[in-house]
Amino acid sequence: MQKGTINGVVVGNACATSTGADMNRNDLSPHASPEETSKTPAVEGRPLPQVLVVGSGAMGAQISMACALAGHHVTVQDISTDSLERAENSLREILERQVAKGRVTDENRDGAFARLHFTADLEQAAASADFVIEAAVETLALKEDLFSQLDALCPPHTILTSNSSSFVPSKLAAATHRPSQVCNLHFFNPALVMKCIEIVPGPGTSDDTIDAAVTLALRLGKEPIVMAKEITGFIANRILNAIRDEAVFLLEGGYASITDIDAVCRTALAHPMGPFELQDMTGLDIGYATKLARYEDSRDPADAPSRSLTDRIQAGHLGRKTGRGWYRYDASGNKAGEA
Repeated sequence: MQKGTINGVVVGNACATSTGADMNRNDLSPHASPEETSKTPAVEGRPLPQVLVVGSGAMGAQISMACALAGHHVTVQDISTDSLERAENSLREILERQVAKGRVTDENRDGAFARLHFTADLEQAAASADFVIEAAVETLALKEDLFSQLDALCPPHTILTSNSSSFVPSKLAAATHRPSQVCNLHFFNPALVMKCIEIVPGPGTSDDTIDAAVTLALRLGKEPIVMAKEITGFIANRILNAIRDEAVFLLEGGYASITDIDAVCRTALAHPMGPFELQDMTGLDIGYATKLARYEDSRDPADAPSRSLTDRIQAGHLGRKTGRGWYRYDASGNKAGEA
C-alpha cells in the first residue's frame, strides 16, 4: 500500500485522532442517522455492502448494530445460539435506553433491527456477504480456521477483516487465497460509542480493500486511522500496554495500590479510567492475548504477560464480565473493592 489519501484519510503516516475518551460511553450521538450518512461526500453514491459479523460477544454485537444503524443489512453469526440470543437482548436494551433519552428515534431503532439478522449457519450467512468483520475470541488457531472457512464460503469479491489487535492481518491472510482482500478493522470498546477505528493492511492488502474499509468506517460515523504497515498491537494498544506495564510494575513492586494507580491516572493525567479499571472493562483475556501475541513475535521477556495478570487469567478472573478482575464487582456490575 502506498502513502497518500483515501477518501480524505491520510494513509501510510502516523495520524492522531480522538479515541473517544472524552465521550459519554452511553451516548450514541457519534452515529449519524442513516439519512445523514447517506449524504456524506466520501461515501455518497456507493452501494451499501451486506455485512457479516462473525462472533456475537459484546464487541461483535455492538459492531453489528453500528453497521445496522448506518443502513447496512447485517448478519451476526455465532456457533452459540445462546450467545446470539444474549446479543440481541443486549442490543434491544441499549437501543431502548437511547430511544428513551431521545438519542435514537423509534424509526431508526426499528429500521436497524429490521436490517439485523442472527444465525448459527455460517455457510448461509457467508453466501451473500460483501464485507466480513470477524470478532471471535482471541485465539489464532480459531481465527485461522474461520478465515479459511470464510475464504471457501464467501463470494470471490468479499473482503475479509478482523477486529483483532492481537494478530496481524498477514497471519490471517495466509489462511486464505485472497490476501489482497484481507485487513484488520479494529474497533474500540464500546464499539457503538468509540470513534476510532484502526485499519491495518498486511503486506499483500490492496488499496481497493483499504478504500472499502475506510468507506465503511466513515459511513459508521467513525474516524479511521490507516496504518502504514502491520505490527502486533497496532497503535492504541501498544501505547496502552506501555502504561499498563508501568502500572503493573508499580503494583508488583509494592509501590502503590491498584486503586491509587488508577486514581492518579484519572486525576493527574486526565484519563477517563485508570489502567486497571480499563482492563476490567475490556476484559483481562483481551489484554493477555495481546501481550502473549507480542511476546511470541519478539521473544523478549519484557513483552510477556505479567505474573499478576497471568494469575488472574488462570483463575478465570477476567474483569467485569466474570465479576472479578483487578477489582471485585457486585451483581449490578458496580465496583466493590480491589480483588
